This record gives sequence, structure tokens and C-alpha cells, in this order.
Amino acid sequence: MKSIVLGQYYPADSLLHRLDPRVKLVSTFVYIISLFIVKDLPGYICVTVYLLAAVILSKVPPVKMLRGLSGIIFLMLITVIVNLFTIPGTPLLSFHGLHITVEGVYSAVRMMLRLVYLITGSSVMTFTTTPSALSDGLESLMKPLKIFRVPVHDIAMMISIALRFIPILSEETDIIIKAQKARCADFDSGNMVKRAKAFIPVLVPLFVSAFRRANDLATAMEARCYRGGDTRTRMKPLLYSGRDYLVYAADLALVTLCIMTRVML
Repeated sequence: MKSIVLGQYYPADSLLHRLDPRVKLVSTFVYIISLFIVKDLPGYICVTVYLLAAVILSKVPPVKMLRGLSGIIFLMLITVIVNLFTIPGTPLLSFHGLHITVEGVYSAVRMMLRLVYLITGSSVMTFTTTPSALSDGLESLMKPLKIFRVPVHDIAMMISIALRFIPILSEETDIIIKAQKARCADFDSGNMVKRAKAFIPVLVPLFVSAFRRANDLATAMEARCYRGGDTRTRMKPLLYSGRDYLVYAADLALVTLCIMTRVML
């Protein structure tokens, strides 16, 4: 559970930390779109350079970024296996009637890179953005939806709280597992079904803890007379600066290059 980094904030004095949260949200969305546009080596070089630049500018230790990938190893393995043995094409290897094709290998590598880049890119945003700034940015970007009477502030607040609770519940799960192991609980032996059943005693106290934390948060917000919506003021208003427009220009350049590499090659 310690490998879950989504929702964690890493304090530092970097260019990405000083960016407007709206810019980071839009850039993350643009980057995700770019990942599904590219299909050849030049396109992947573009998104790789963009991601490396973001990681370097964030001043977040690469170890923290890589730690988040350990949580999706099982998903990556499934993705690789499915693509290796289900994509038709030029045979490369045969194993008990199953055929690995050149196209399958290419597709497996491409999908694995997409998963790695997707998690890392999203982690860069959450590592460099506080939950309050993330909530303000989401609310600002969704303002046009108010025309359709969409509760923009409530949605932004729920997303922000959910992201903030991810690392908290992860730490709580580790504490509960250690407490169960101290009472001779076994989570490591047996087949997959037995291991899954062993985690049932962990879920009950975890849910109780989650509901308790949610109730404490609601009580704290009511005690402070918290009211959202248009009447709410901000200590730090969101204002664009020159560096924010430069990042938007970089986003536009990335999408343009990805489209060009897909169309021209």
C-alpha cells in the first residue's frame, strides 16, 4: 500500500509547484490525450521528453515517482500477456499452441509504456499541487457547467477530498495489516483465494476508520461554518502569469508534434 503515490503532495520550491493549478490540470489532460494519439517511435520520443522535463522541473525525487509504478505491476503483466498472445500477425515464437507475434510484442510494449507514462504524469500533478489548490483549479475550469446548474464547487471539493484520502487510507491499511500480523494473521501463504479471504478482517476496520474520518471532516467543516459556492472567497486567488502561458504553448506544441508524427509517418 505504500506504493500508492496518487494524491500525495511533495513540498518543494520548483517551477511546477509555482504554476497555476489550472495549468497543471489542463497539461495533465493534454498529456493523457497525447499518449493515445502517438503510435510510433517519434511520437513516444516526444511524450518521453515532455515527461522527463516535467519530472526534472518538479524537483520530486525520481524514487518517489518510481514507487508508484510498483502498484500497477500486476496490471502491466496482464496487459503484456494479453497483447502478446491475442494480437494476430507475423509469428515470432510458439509455446504450447500459443503464438507470440511481432505485432503482439509491439502492442505490449506500447500499452506498457502508456500505463507507466499515465501513472507518472498524473503523479507529477498531485505531487506538485496541494489539495486546496487542486480543488480551486477544478472549480475554476468547470465554471461553464454552472449554466446547466451543475454543482461545480461540490464536485471539485469531492474530487479533492477523495484524492487527499488515498494516501491517508493507504497508511491506515498498513497499520491495520501490521496489527493483524502481530496477532498471528497470515497474509502471505496459500493460494490467491485464501490470501483474498485473509484480507476480509482488514476491510471491516478500514471501512470503520474511513467513515469515522469522513464524519470528523464533516463536523470540522460545519464547526467552521464552511459554505461553498459563489460567496466563498480565497486567500490566494488564481492568476495566470507568463510561465503559465509558456506551459500552455508547450502543451500545444506537444499535441501538434504527436498529431504530425501519427499522420505523416
